[in-house]
Amino acid sequence: MSLVHKDLAAGVATVTLDSPPNRNALSVRLLGELADHLTWALAEPAARVIVLTATGKVFCSGADIKEQRGSDAPVTASFPDVLQVIWDSPKPVICRLNGTARAGGLGLVAACDFAIAPLTASFAFTEVRLGVAPAMISVPVLRRLSSRAAAEYLLTGEVFDAARAAEIGLLSRAVPDDELDATVAHYAGMLMKGGPEALAITKRLVREVPEVSFAEGLRQMTELSAERFTSAEGQEGIAAYMGKRSPKWVPAG
Repeated sequence: MSLVHKDLAAGVATVTLDSPPNRNALSVRLLGELADHLTWALAEPAARVIVLTATGKVFCSGADIKEQRGSDAPVTASFPDVLQVIWDSPKPVICRLNGTARAGGLGLVAACDFAIAPLTASFAFTEVRLGVAPAMISVPVLRRLSSRAAAEYLLTGEVFDAARAAEIGLLSRAVPDDELDATVAHYAGMLMKGGPEALAITKRLVREVPEVSFAEGLRQMTELSAERFTSAEGQEGIAAYMGKRSPKWVPAG
């Protein structure tokens, strides 16, 4: 049976981890299937938004410890590849946490553009308590958390709740359990209204512009602004606004 499933409906490609017996641990097989399904979602023209979620009560418990113990050299090569695919995705990626996340699972959470979890979910960076380090996941995680919050939780391994996860930037929103699906649908619906090219470019801006000097940022963004206003997508968006209609990229209904 597959450990990861895919579905496409109304412009949303949903990729679901489905390995509840080991709490959706990042086994070699699960990572391989996850990479394949993410590649499908990126290549599928009808998919405008990607939602990453899971079955059971745990979103992802991190590395498959049993599998790691059975090898002198743990097979983790595909995990950074998966993180890179999510991070670089030109399509917005929403992480819909069905429950708890630990260790490597938090790498997936941090790599996504949005992360929404129920208030009942809990989180922990447990690596140091196993005598290992949160090495690979630190790359996306440290781009989300302040240095104080990162030190507090990565060094202690302390469990914290969803409200705290939202407060420190690990989550976009923490909501009551019965509002999870409606909140994810709300975000997906808002993203559908954005131009596909504009969304991909704006994702890069959020990450790259703070790294350049003020003057250089203004220079680059002046060029980009002119380019976007004259682009086919920009012209369609302006024409739709003036004509009081939805742009062609917005799904009917």
